[in-house]
Amino acid sequence: MDTWLIIVIVVVAVIVLAALVLAARRAKTAQLEKRRGEAQELRSEAGEQTRQAQEREALAEEQAERARKEREAAEARIERADEIDPDKDT
Repeated sequence: MDTWLIIVIVVVAVIVLAALVLAARRAKTAQLEKRRGEAQELRSEAGEQTRQAQEREALAEEQAERARKEREAAEARIERADEIDPDKDT
């Protein structure tokens, strides 16, 4: 085989190999960018979910406080009723 033909084959092989390496890098970069985008979207959704949960938690705490006050008022009325009830054994 002629020397120039071997050189051409080697050069073509190197160019093909370089193209494959470049394509693999680009594919990896594209995959990383896609994953970064997915991660950012998940963070955004998690942040919104956290905000909503905090709002519901605050509302639940307000309702619990109101219920506690209503229970205390009811208990006070029961005590008052017991105090003025002539039939209640003390």
